[in-house]
Amino acid sequence: MLIHRVATLAGCVILAGGPLVIRDAHASDFVNDSKLNVLLRNAYISRDFKNGISDRAEWGQAAIGKYSSGFTPGLIGLGVDAHAMVAVRLDGGRGRSGAGGIDFFKQGDSGKAADDISKAGAALKVKLSNTVITYGDQMPNYPVLSYSSSRLLPETYTGTSLVSKEISGMELSLARFHAESRKSEASRDSGLKSINVMGGSYRFNENLATSLFFSDVEDQLKKQYLNVNYVLPFDKISSLKLDFNGYKTKLDSAIVNRLHTEGDDNKIWSLAATYTQGPHSVILAHQRSSGDSLLGYPYGGYQNAGGRGDGGNTVWLANSYWSDFNAADERSWQLGYGFNFASVGIPGLTYNLAYVRGTDITTRQSTGGTEREIFNQIKYVVQGGPAKDLSFRARSSIRRVSEKSSDYSIGGNEVRVLVEYPLNIF
Repeated sequence: MLIHRVATLAGCVILAGGPLVIRDAHASDFVNDSKLNVLLRNAYISRDFKNGISDRAEWGQAAIGKYSSGFTPGLIGLGVDAHAMVAVRLDGGRGRSGAGGIDFFKQGDSGKAADDISKAGAALKVKLSNTVITYGDQMPNYPVLSYSSSRLLPETYTGTSLVSKEISGMELSLARFHAESRKSEASRDSGLKSINVMGGSYRFNENLATSLFFSDVEDQLKKQYLNVNYVLPFDKISSLKLDFNGYKTKLDSAIVNRLHTEGDDNKIWSLAATYTQGPHSVILAHQRSSGDSLLGYPYGGYQNAGGRGDGGNTVWLANSYWSDFNAADERSWQLGYGFNFASVGIPGLTYNLAYVRGTDITTRQSTGGTEREIFNQIKYVVQGGPAKDLSFRARSSIRRVSEKSSDYSIGGNEVRVLVEYPLNIF
Protein backbone atom coordinates (compact mmCIF):
# COMPACT_ATOMS: atom_id res chain seq x y z
CA MET A 1 0.00 0.00 0.00
CA LEU A 2 2.81 2.41 0.90
CA ILE A 3 4.69 1.62 -2.33
CA HIS A 4 1.54 2.31 -4.34
CA ARG A 5 1.02 5.70 -2.66
CA VAL A 6 4.65 6.75 -3.06
CA ALA A 7 4.57 5.79 -6.73
CA THR A 8 1.31 7.68 -7.27
CA LEU A 9 2.57 10.85 -5.60
CA ALA A 10 5.94 10.71 -7.33
CA GLY A 11 4.06 10.45 -10.59
CA CYS A 12 2.07 13.57 -9.70
CA VAL A 13 5.30 15.46 -9.07
CA ILE A 14 6.76 14.42 -12.42
CA LEU A 15 3.53 15.19 -14.27
CA ALA A 16 3.43 18.66 -12.73
CA GLY A 17 6.24 19.61 -15.05
CA GLY A 18 5.42 17.17 -17.82
CA PRO A 19 2.86 19.11 -19.90
CA LEU A 20 5.08 22.16 -20.27
CA VAL A 21 8.05 20.00 -21.25
CA ILE A 22 6.07 18.18 -23.91
CA ARG A 23 4.35 21.21 -25.44
CA ASP A 24 7.32 23.61 -25.62
CA ALA A 25 10.07 22.19 -27.80
CA HIS A 26 12.22 25.28 -27.23
CA ALA A 27 12.19 25.04 -23.44
CA SER A 28 15.67 23.50 -23.20
CA ASP A 29 16.54 25.42 -20.02
CA PHE A 30 13.22 24.38 -18.55
CA VAL A 31 14.13 20.74 -19.09
CA ASN A 32 17.89 20.77 -18.56
CA ASP A 33 17.70 22.66 -15.28
CA SER A 34 14.86 20.55 -13.88
CA LYS A 35 15.42 18.63 -10.65
CA LEU A 36 13.43 15.88 -8.97
CA ASN A 37 14.36 14.72 -5.47
CA VAL A 38 12.67 12.24 -3.17
CA LEU A 39 13.45 12.15 0.54
CA LEU A 40 12.63 8.98 2.46
CA ARG A 41 12.32 9.86 6.14
CA ASN A 42 11.70 7.67 9.17
CA ALA A 43 11.13 9.73 12.32
CA TYR A 44 10.48 8.90 15.97
CA ILE A 45 10.00 11.26 18.92
CA SER A 46 9.30 10.21 22.48
CA ARG A 47 8.67 12.57 25.40
CA ASP A 48 8.62 11.25 28.96
CA PHE A 49 7.00 14.16 30.78
CA LYS A 50 7.27 14.86 34.50
CA ASN A 51 4.68 16.08 37.05
CA GLY A 52 2.16 13.37 36.17
CA ILE A 53 1.70 14.44 32.54
CA SER A 54 1.03 11.54 30.17
CA ASP A 55 3.95 10.50 28.00
CA ARG A 56 3.78 11.13 24.26
CA ALA A 57 5.42 9.36 21.34
CA GLU A 58 4.92 9.19 17.58
CA TRP A 59 6.67 7.19 14.86
CA GLY A 60 6.15 7.38 11.13
CA GLN A 61 7.54 6.76 7.67
CA ALA A 62 7.35 9.45 5.00
CA ALA A 63 8.27 10.07 1.39
CA ILE A 64 8.65 13.70 0.27
CA GLY A 65 9.03 14.42 -3.44
CA LYS A 66 10.09 17.82 -4.74
CA TYR A 67 10.20 18.86 -8.39
CA SER A 68 11.75 22.13 -9.57
CA SER A 69 11.90 23.05 -13.23
CA GLY A 70 14.27 25.42 -14.93
CA PHE A 71 12.92 28.45 -16.79
CA THR A 72 11.80 28.84 -20.37
CA PRO A 73 14.19 30.96 -22.49
CA GLY A 74 13.59 34.62 -23.21
CA LEU A 75 13.41 37.90 -21.35
CA ILE A 76 10.76 36.48 -19.02
CA GLY A 77 11.20 32.85 -18.03
CA LEU A 78 8.43 30.61 -16.78
CA GLY A 79 8.81 27.61 -14.53
CA VAL A 80 7.00 25.40 -12.05
CA ASP A 81 7.73 23.89 -8.65
CA ALA A 82 5.75 21.02 -7.17
CA HIS A 83 5.79 18.71 -4.21
CA ALA A 84 4.00 15.57 -3.09
CA MET A 85 4.15 13.86 0.29
CA VAL A 86 2.88 10.72 1.94
CA ALA A 87 3.28 9.57 5.55
CA VAL A 88 2.20 6.37 7.31
CA ARG A 89 1.82 6.06 11.07
CA LEU A 90 3.87 3.28 12.62
CA ASP A 91 3.13 4.11 16.27
CA GLY A 92 1.50 6.79 18.41
CA GLY A 93 -2.20 5.99 18.39
CA ARG A 94 -4.81 6.91 20.94
CA GLY A 95 -3.26 8.02 24.22
CA ARG A 96 0.26 8.63 22.89
CA SER A 97 -0.19 11.15 20.08
CA GLY A 98 -1.25 14.77 20.30
CA ALA A 99 1.75 16.56 21.81
CA GLY A 100 2.00 20.00 20.21
CA GLY A 101 5.75 19.77 19.85
CA ILE A 102 5.55 16.49 17.91
CA ASP A 103 2.46 16.72 15.67
CA PHE A 104 3.21 13.90 13.22
CA PHE A 105 -0.46 12.90 12.74
CA LYS A 106 -3.41 15.08 13.73
CA GLN A 107 -5.89 13.56 16.13
CA GLY A 108 -9.50 13.17 15.06
CA ASP A 109 -12.56 13.93 17.17
CA SER A 110 -12.28 10.47 18.74
CA GLY A 111 -8.75 11.23 19.94
CA LYS A 112 -7.20 8.71 17.55
CA ALA A 113 -4.36 9.86 15.32
CA ALA A 114 -4.73 9.54 11.55
CA ASP A 115 -3.29 6.37 10.03
CA ASP A 116 -1.74 8.20 7.09
CA ILE A 117 -1.43 11.56 5.33
CA SER A 118 -1.01 12.36 1.65
CA LYS A 119 -0.89 15.81 0.10
CA ALA A 120 0.53 17.67 -2.88
CA GLY A 121 0.95 21.21 -4.13
CA ALA A 122 2.45 23.26 -6.93
CA ALA A 123 3.60 26.80 -7.68
CA LEU A 124 4.17 28.83 -10.83
CA LYS A 125 7.35 30.91 -10.98
CA VAL A 126 8.37 33.79 -13.22
CA LYS A 127 11.95 34.99 -13.67
CA LEU A 128 13.11 38.39 -14.92
CA SER A 129 16.86 38.98 -14.77
CA ASN A 130 17.87 37.79 -11.27
CA THR A 131 14.42 38.25 -9.72
CA VAL A 132 11.98 35.37 -9.27
CA ILE A 133 8.28 35.68 -8.38
CA THR A 134 6.52 32.51 -7.22
CA TYR A 135 2.81 31.91 -6.64
CA GLY A 136 1.34 28.79 -5.09
CA ASP A 137 2.27 26.29 -2.40
CA GLN A 138 5.72 26.94 -0.94
CA MET A 139 8.03 26.16 1.97
CA PRO A 140 9.34 29.61 3.02
CA ASN A 141 12.53 29.80 5.03
CA TYR A 142 12.74 33.30 6.47
CA PRO A 143 13.78 34.06 10.07
CA VAL A 144 10.29 35.52 10.62
CA LEU A 145 8.43 32.72 8.79
CA SER A 146 10.26 29.41 8.74
CA TYR A 147 8.52 26.12 7.96
CA SER A 148 9.32 23.15 10.18
CA SER A 149 11.05 20.21 8.51
CA SER A 150 12.40 18.67 11.71
CA ARG A 151 9.40 16.38 12.21
CA LEU A 152 7.89 13.85 9.78
CA LEU A 153 6.34 16.15 7.16
CA PRO A 154 6.96 19.88 6.69
CA GLU A 155 4.49 22.72 6.88
CA THR A 156 3.59 24.46 3.63
CA TYR A 157 2.19 27.93 2.90
CA THR A 158 0.13 29.23 -0.02
CA GLY A 159 0.77 32.67 -1.44
CA THR A 160 3.19 34.85 -3.39
CA SER A 161 6.90 35.43 -2.84
CA LEU A 162 9.58 37.49 -4.55
CA VAL A 163 13.34 36.93 -4.29
CA SER A 164 15.72 39.39 -5.95
CA LYS A 165 19.48 38.99 -6.34
CA GLU A 166 20.18 41.93 -8.66
CA ILE A 167 23.00 43.31 -6.49
CA SER A 168 26.04 41.16 -5.80
CA GLY A 169 26.02 39.88 -2.22
CA MET A 170 22.49 41.13 -1.57
CA GLU A 171 19.24 39.15 -1.48
CA LEU A 172 15.89 40.92 -1.06
CA SER A 173 12.63 39.15 -0.21
CA LEU A 174 8.93 40.07 -0.25
CA ALA A 175 6.10 37.64 0.44
CA ARG A 176 2.44 37.35 1.32
CA PHE A 177 0.88 34.03 2.30
CA HIS A 178 -2.82 33.50 2.97
CA ALA A 179 -3.06 29.81 3.93
CA GLU A 180 -1.05 27.25 5.88
CA SER A 181 -1.07 23.46 5.75
CA ARG A 182 0.02 22.00 9.08
CA LYS A 183 2.56 19.21 9.32
CA SER A 184 0.05 16.60 10.37
CA GLU A 185 -2.81 16.88 7.86
CA ALA A 186 -3.56 17.69 4.22
CA SER A 187 -5.93 20.61 4.82
CA ARG A 188 -4.79 24.20 4.26
CA ASP A 189 -7.24 25.51 6.85
CA SER A 190 -5.03 26.26 9.86
CA GLY A 191 -6.79 29.54 10.65
CA LEU A 192 -4.16 31.78 9.07
CA LYS A 193 -5.65 34.87 7.44
CA SER A 194 -2.42 36.29 6.04
CA ILE A 195 1.22 36.98 6.80
CA ASN A 196 3.35 39.62 5.07
CA VAL A 197 7.14 39.34 5.01
CA MET A 198 9.77 41.87 3.92
CA GLY A 199 13.53 41.77 4.36
CA GLY A 200 16.90 40.90 3.00
CA SER A 201 20.47 39.88 3.65
CA TYR A 202 23.81 41.32 2.59
CA ARG A 203 27.26 39.76 2.63
CA PHE A 204 29.95 42.43 2.94
CA ASN A 205 32.76 39.91 2.43
CA GLU A 206 33.49 36.26 3.12
CA ASN A 207 33.68 36.97 6.87
CA LEU A 208 30.83 39.42 7.57
CA ALA A 209 27.13 39.10 6.77
CA THR A 210 23.91 40.64 8.09
CA SER A 211 20.16 40.34 7.58
CA LEU A 212 17.05 42.30 8.54
CA PHE A 213 13.43 41.08 8.27
CA PHE A 214 9.93 42.25 9.17
CA SER A 215 6.63 40.37 9.30
CA ASP A 216 2.98 41.08 10.05
CA VAL A 217 0.70 38.17 10.89
CA GLU A 218 -2.82 39.49 10.46
CA ASP A 219 -4.70 39.81 13.76
CA GLN A 220 -1.77 38.19 15.62
CA LEU A 221 1.55 40.03 15.83
CA LYS A 222 4.21 42.11 14.16
CA LYS A 223 7.82 41.00 14.25
CA GLN A 224 11.28 42.41 13.50
CA TYR A 225 14.50 40.39 13.20
CA LEU A 226 18.20 41.29 13.02
CA ASN A 227 21.22 39.07 12.46
CA VAL A 228 24.93 39.86 12.33
CA ASN A 229 27.39 37.04 11.66
CA TYR A 230 31.18 37.47 11.72
CA VAL A 231 33.89 34.85 11.28
CA LEU A 232 37.45 35.61 12.38
CA PRO A 233 39.88 33.05 10.92
CA PHE A 234 43.12 32.44 12.82
CA ASP A 235 44.70 29.89 10.52
CA LYS A 236 43.64 27.05 8.22
CA ILE A 237 42.10 24.96 11.00
CA SER A 238 40.93 27.45 13.63
CA SER A 239 38.44 30.31 13.72
CA LEU A 240 36.07 32.23 15.95
CA LYS A 241 32.48 32.84 14.81
CA LEU A 242 30.27 35.47 16.45
CA ASP A 243 26.54 35.17 15.70
CA PHE A 244 23.95 37.69 16.95
CA ASN A 245 20.21 37.05 16.50
CA GLY A 246 17.45 39.27 17.82
CA TYR A 247 13.64 39.50 17.60
CA LYS A 248 11.21 42.22 18.60
CA THR A 249 7.52 41.25 18.62
CA LYS A 250 4.31 43.11 19.38
CA LEU A 251 1.06 41.20 19.90
CA ASP A 252 -2.23 42.40 18.48
CA SER A 253 -4.49 43.81 21.19
CA ALA A 254 -7.19 41.25 20.38
CA ILE A 255 -4.75 38.42 21.23
CA VAL A 256 -3.84 40.03 24.54
CA ASN A 257 -7.51 40.38 25.45
CA ARG A 258 -8.47 36.88 24.33
CA LEU A 259 -5.66 35.20 26.24
CA HIS A 260 -6.28 37.38 29.32
CA THR A 261 -2.56 38.04 29.55
CA GLU A 262 -0.55 41.14 30.38
CA GLY A 263 1.59 43.22 28.05
CA ASP A 264 2.02 42.98 24.32
CA ASP A 265 5.72 43.29 23.49
CA ASN A 266 8.76 41.04 23.75
CA LYS A 267 12.41 41.46 22.88
CA ILE A 268 14.69 38.43 22.74
CA TRP A 269 18.27 38.14 21.54
CA SER A 270 21.18 35.73 21.62
CA LEU A 271 24.91 36.07 21.06
CA ALA A 272 26.91 32.92 20.38
CA ALA A 273 30.68 32.61 20.14
CA THR A 274 31.91 29.40 18.51
CA TYR A 275 35.62 28.56 18.56
CA THR A 276 36.70 25.88 16.09
CA GLN A 277 40.04 24.12 16.25
CA GLY A 278 40.36 21.29 13.76
CA PRO A 279 37.70 18.67 14.62
CA HIS A 280 36.76 20.41 17.89
CA SER A 281 34.24 23.21 18.37
CA VAL A 282 33.27 24.97 21.58
CA ILE A 283 30.26 27.27 21.85
CA LEU A 284 29.46 29.82 24.54
CA ALA A 285 26.14 31.62 24.18
CA HIS A 286 23.95 34.02 26.12
CA GLN A 287 20.27 34.63 25.43
CA ARG A 288 17.94 37.15 27.03
CA SER A 289 14.19 37.80 26.87
CA SER A 290 12.57 41.05 28.03
CA GLY A 291 9.42 43.12 27.57
CA ASP A 292 6.05 43.37 29.26
CA SER A 293 4.37 40.33 27.65
CA LEU A 294 3.99 37.33 29.96
CA LEU A 295 3.94 35.08 26.88
CA GLY A 296 7.65 35.62 26.27
CA TYR A 297 8.72 35.19 22.65
CA PRO A 298 5.59 34.01 20.74
CA TYR A 299 5.97 32.02 17.55
CA GLY A 300 4.72 28.98 15.64
CA GLY A 301 1.69 26.83 16.23
CA TYR A 302 -1.59 26.97 14.34
CA GLN A 303 -4.07 29.76 14.82
CA ASN A 304 -7.05 27.42 15.07
CA ALA A 305 -5.18 25.70 17.92
CA GLY A 306 -4.21 28.92 19.72
CA GLY A 307 -0.85 29.48 17.99
CA ARG A 308 0.53 32.39 16.00
CA GLY A 309 0.85 30.66 12.59
CA ASP A 310 4.33 31.90 11.60
CA GLY A 311 6.09 28.55 11.29
CA GLY A 312 7.37 25.89 13.64
CA ASN A 313 11.05 26.75 13.17
CA THR A 314 10.82 30.55 13.43
CA VAL A 315 13.15 30.73 16.40
CA TRP A 316 16.62 31.44 14.99
CA LEU A 317 18.25 31.76 18.39
CA ALA A 318 21.32 30.13 19.93
CA ASN A 319 19.69 28.43 22.93
CA SER A 320 17.05 26.47 21.04
CA TYR A 321 16.98 22.68 21.51
CA TRP A 322 13.94 20.98 23.08
CA SER A 323 13.36 24.17 25.06
CA ASP A 324 13.76 27.51 23.33
CA PHE A 325 14.47 29.29 26.63
CA ASN A 326 12.06 31.99 25.52
CA ALA A 327 9.95 32.63 28.63
CA ALA A 328 9.18 36.14 29.82
CA ASP A 329 12.30 37.78 31.36
CA GLU A 330 14.33 34.59 30.95
CA ARG A 331 18.11 34.74 30.79
CA SER A 332 20.04 31.67 29.68
CA TRP A 333 23.61 30.55 29.17
CA GLN A 334 24.87 27.72 26.99
CA LEU A 335 28.13 25.78 26.95
CA GLY A 336 28.42 23.37 24.05
CA TYR A 337 30.97 21.08 22.44
CA GLY A 338 31.18 19.35 19.07
CA PHE A 339 33.55 16.79 17.56
CA ASN A 340 34.02 15.65 13.95
CA PHE A 341 35.23 12.05 13.81
CA ALA A 342 36.67 12.48 10.31
CA SER A 343 39.91 13.46 12.05
CA VAL A 344 40.17 9.96 13.54
CA GLY A 345 39.27 8.10 10.38
CA ILE A 346 35.45 8.05 10.55
CA PRO A 347 34.22 10.66 8.04
CA GLY A 348 30.54 11.47 8.27
CA LEU A 349 30.28 10.92 12.04
CA THR A 350 29.74 13.95 14.30
CA TYR A 351 28.78 14.44 17.96
CA ASN A 352 27.35 17.47 19.79
CA LEU A 353 26.77 18.13 23.47
CA ALA A 354 25.25 21.23 25.10
CA TYR A 355 24.20 22.37 28.55
CA VAL A 356 21.80 25.32 28.83
CA ARG A 357 20.50 26.91 32.02
CA GLY A 358 17.78 29.55 32.14
CA THR A 359 16.89 31.79 35.09
CA ASP A 360 14.60 34.72 36.03
CA ILE A 361 11.49 33.21 34.42
CA THR A 362 8.35 35.27 35.00
CA THR A 363 4.83 33.83 34.78
CA ARG A 364 1.37 34.88 35.90
CA GLN A 365 1.96 33.08 39.17
CA SER A 366 5.61 33.69 40.02
CA THR A 367 8.99 35.24 39.29
CA GLY A 368 12.52 33.87 39.43
CA GLY A 369 11.80 30.46 37.89
CA THR A 370 14.51 28.31 36.31
CA GLU A 371 14.97 25.57 33.73
CA ARG A 372 17.91 23.58 32.43
CA GLU A 373 18.60 21.16 29.58
CA ILE A 374 21.34 18.68 28.68
CA PHE A 375 21.37 17.99 24.94
CA ASN A 376 23.21 15.17 23.15
CA GLN A 377 23.25 14.35 19.44
CA ILE A 378 25.14 11.88 17.30
CA LYS A 379 24.83 11.82 13.51
CA TYR A 380 26.31 9.67 10.78
CA VAL A 381 26.10 10.25 7.02
CA VAL A 382 27.14 7.43 4.68
CA GLN A 383 29.95 8.76 2.51
CA GLY A 384 29.87 6.45 -0.51
CA GLY A 385 28.43 3.40 -2.22
CA PRO A 386 24.77 2.64 -3.03
CA ALA A 387 23.65 4.14 0.30
CA LYS A 388 25.58 7.41 -0.13
CA ASP A 389 24.00 10.32 1.81
CA LEU A 390 21.86 7.99 3.96
CA SER A 391 21.90 9.63 7.39
CA PHE A 392 21.19 8.45 10.92
CA ARG A 393 20.60 10.98 13.69
CA ALA A 394 19.82 10.30 17.33
CA ARG A 395 19.40 13.02 19.94
CA SER A 396 18.27 13.21 23.52
CA SER A 397 17.38 16.00 25.92
CA ILE A 398 17.05 15.95 29.67
CA ARG A 399 15.02 18.99 30.66
CA ARG A 400 13.98 20.15 34.09
CA VAL A 401 11.74 23.11 34.96
CA SER A 402 11.40 24.49 38.47
CA GLU A 403 8.06 24.05 40.24
CA LYS A 404 7.37 27.78 40.34
CA SER A 405 7.57 27.87 36.51
CA SER A 406 5.17 24.96 35.98
CA ASP A 407 2.63 27.21 34.25
CA TYR A 408 5.33 28.17 31.71
CA SER A 409 6.30 24.62 30.75
CA ILE A 410 7.04 21.15 32.08
CA GLY A 411 10.22 19.10 32.12
CA GLY A 412 10.92 15.60 30.91
CA ASN A 413 13.19 13.35 28.90
CA GLU A 414 13.07 13.44 25.12
CA VAL A 415 14.47 11.05 22.49
CA ARG A 416 14.46 11.67 18.75
CA VAL A 417 15.63 9.29 16.02
CA LEU A 418 15.69 10.39 12.39
CA VAL A 419 16.76 8.26 9.42
CA GLU A 420 16.82 10.02 6.03
CA TYR A 421 17.70 8.79 2.54
CA PRO A 422 17.70 11.48 -0.18
CA LEU A 423 17.33 10.24 -3.75
CA ASN A 424 18.26 12.54 -6.64
CA ILE A 425 16.12 11.22 -9.49
CA PHE A 426 17.48 13.82 -11.93
